[in-house]
Formats: sequence, structure tokens, C-alpha cells
Amino acid sequence: MATIPTTEHDELQRSAREHLLLHFTKQAAAYGDAAGGQEEQDGIGGPTSGTATSDLLVLERGEGPYVFDTTGQRHIDALSSLFCSQIGYSYGEEFSAAIAGQLSTLPFNTNWNTAHPAAIRLAEALAERAPGDLNHVFFTNGGSESVESMWKMAVEHFRAKGQPQRLKAIARKNAYHGVTLGALSFTGVPGYKDGFGTPPIDVTHVSNTNAFRGKRDGEDDAAFRDRLLQEVRDAIAAAGADEVAVIIAEPVQNAGGCLTPPEGYWKGLREIADEHGILLVADAVICGFGRLGNWLGIEHEGVVPDMVTTAKGITSAYVPGGAVFVSDKVAEGLFDPSTVLRHGITFGGHPVMAAAALKNIEIFERDGVLENVRALEPHLKERMETLLDLPIVGDVRGKGFFWAVELVKDEANATFSKDERDDLLRGFLPKAMREAGIIARADDRGDSVLQIAPPLIADAALLDEIVDGLRRILTAAGEHMGLAGTTTPTTTETI
Repeated sequence: MATIPTTEHDELQRSAREHLLLHFTKQAAAYGDAAGGQEEQDGIGGPTSGTATSDLLVLERGEGPYVFDTTGQRHIDALSSLFCSQIGYSYGEEFSAAIAGQLSTLPFNTNWNTAHPAAIRLAEALAERAPGDLNHVFFTNGGSESVESMWKMAVEHFRAKGQPQRLKAIARKNAYHGVTLGALSFTGVPGYKDGFGTPPIDVTHVSNTNAFRGKRDGEDDAAFRDRLLQEVRDAIAAAGADEVAVIIAEPVQNAGGCLTPPEGYWKGLREIADEHGILLVADAVICGFGRLGNWLGIEHEGVVPDMVTTAKGITSAYVPGGAVFVSDKVAEGLFDPSTVLRHGITFGGHPVMAAAALKNIEIFERDGVLENVRALEPHLKERMETLLDLPIVGDVRGKGFFWAVELVKDEANATFSKDERDDLLRGFLPKAMREAGIIARADDRGDSVLQIAPPLIADAALLDEIVDGLRRILTAAGEHMGLAGTTTPTTTETI
């Protein structure tokens, strides 16, 4: 496919600046005002927000794990287009055929008092692959909708049980659960919440599982876990145990940089929830559909949540989609003859989305996508941990194909100041990654991190290429930040 001519590239830049509002982005900085990129972002990080590059990155096509911009440069999509494009960009013909078949049969029908075969078949297929008794599925269009839908179904469940007072929740600090106003209540990132009024849901935020920053001197993993769980118990007691409806957490927390839980943490959450009659919710919008090597991102913890929120990878982003998995226990209240589920989404479970999600499941199983992640996780972990020898890297953490490095300013693992973060995360790193042809995420919703989430079809050679590229970028970043002892070891790939 021919590259868009320079004149058309320039025209797209002009048209975007005049008409396109970008998400989670300081518009002036993204459209070439470098000065704007150096201002405070209030802890709102992203792959393009506030970057100080010369023009907007406009991607015109994809192929396998790669995307190509309108100047012809190839980039490794090492973020899977914000954790969505699980299987990369080479399955378009298969999805097109599935979508065309659905459009020629029934282009649209709601799931309001009616249904259609594609949604029914998808709900069954998802339930068959979910752990335990997560046998019921409510469809949405994305992650924020899934979180809000989860909450309203939880409230209806407790109303049917004669517990309408359960209108509070427990979530975690720095966790991201969406930005629509209801979901924003659960989100623990202050920069997203300030100035939008009082959250409609009463949520207590407890500590997350960042062991690198959260562990006390001499504290082992078990003691760290027990202290975190005690904080949850204390928060429930303070809120009133009979007023708390849900505990929500990600299997691996995204914001803050791939925060993994200590062993036994999720089993502890399950015990606490059961003790107080609270619903346990796993937010698997990012972790689900293969990112951690299983369907819902929670199976390896040995617990079955009462509800699971999903989106992103459910269709590998070939079309938008999302879903809430609901256990038999929760569904029992929804099926009470006196209960009306006072919630609905016009396009939730759209026939085209359902057809695409069914095709996605077929491809996952035919091409061994989950098996690929599980097989290569040890290799990616080993390669990522080699970055610990760089002075700017204080910690490496993650699971599956979901990893982050935490960036530090010295051997004592000191954090960067506001001005240093702006220079590093919104100035140097975006430019360096763009020049290297690697799309990753520089983020400071918490401390400073650089995060990757490669397409799940990546082989060992591509993972090596990503990590080798990160080494060069981070070596240069260390030099830029004036860290002593920064060197560039020999790598096996060039970009």
C-alpha cells in the first residue's frame, strides 16, 4: 500500500488541528505547541497526552504487530493500541466476512425486551469460557459502561434481597475504572476527578499493591498482603459493613504501572467479601481476553468473582464492545419476579459487535493465542528484568504480556520532581519512542513508569526487539536526566 503523499500528510495535520478533539490529551501540545507539553498534566498520563513532538502521529494502516504512519514510518505497536488490539492488524478479511454476514442478515436489534441470535450465541460462548458460575452476560460498548452497568446490577441485586442500603463501595488508590461520572467514582486518580462535582457513588479508596513503593522495611510479601487486607477490613468497618455493595479491583492494576498482587491477596478479598455479604468484582477491562494468558485475567488467582467487567479485547478492537459477567448468585436477584433491571444501553450487544466477538474467540482458539502468551511470558519477564541494570530503572513488574518499568532518579530510587517528570515523560520519551518506532506508554498516574502491552500474537523475536528498543530509549533517557553510570550494552536488534 502506497504511503500517503507529503501534501496529504500535511493536509491531515491541518484538518485534525481544526476539527478533531483528541481524548485524554492537551490539545495544544498534541498539535505542535511544544510549550504546552511541558505544563502540569495532573497525573493524567497516556501514550500521546502532552507530547512535545513536531506533529500529530496519524496512523493509516496496520499489519501484524505493526502500524504505519502517514509519513511511511513503521512502528511496533507495543501497547496493542491501548490494550485493545490483542491479535494485531492482519485479521481484517476474516472480521469483514463475519461482519458482512451479520449486516446482510440483521444489521441491528436491541437487547431491550428482545434479542438476536448473535448476542445469544456470544453470551453462551463467553459463559462457557468463564470460571465458576459466571453464567450470565450483559453487553456494553466499552469499559466505563461496563463498570457503571456492574454497579447498577449490583444495586438491583441487593434491592431484591431487601438490602437497599448497600450503596457504598471499596476501590483502590490510583486505580482507573473509567471516566463517565458513575465509573469515575471508582477511579482513584485525583487528576481525573477534580472539578467535576461530588461523585455520585460513595467509594472508599484503599492502598493498591505497589510493593516497590508500598512495602515497609523488613516486610515480606505475606506481611505486605496481610496489611493490605486489614486496610480493606478497616475501610469496610468505617463505611458500615451492611452498607458496602462491592469491592472492585483489577487483577493487575494498570495505573501506577502493572501492579501485581502478592500471593493470596485475591483469596483474602474473596474471604472478606463473603464474610460481609459484599460482591467481589474483578475489573478485567485491560487484563481480560488474553492479556494475562487467560480469558478473564483472574483465573490464575484461584477465586471466582461475583462479577467481572470487560471491554477492549473482547473483539480485539475490530469493533467496539464490552460485557459484564454476572454470577448465578447475582443473577438470582435480577430474576426475582419483582425486579426490573433499570438499566440499558441502546447499542450494547450490537449484532455486528457480537459477530466480531465470536470471530475473535474462534481466532483465539484456532491460533493458540492464550497458549502463546503463557508460553512466552517467562521469556518476556526475563528480558524485561534485564533492564534493571539501567540506572533509570528502579523496578520491573507485570504478568503475561503486560509489563512496566518504574523510572527513578538515583540509586536510592528517588522519584522525579514535577518538572523532571514533565521533561522526561512528556518531553524526552515521546520523541525518543517515536524516533525508535516503538509505541509504548509513558505515564505518571502514580510514580513515573514506561509500560508495554505487546500484541498477543508476538513471537520471541518481536518481544526481543521491543525490549532491545526499550533499552536504547531508557539508556538515552538516563543520559538525558543526568544519571551517573549510564551505558549502552550491546543488543541483538536495531530499529
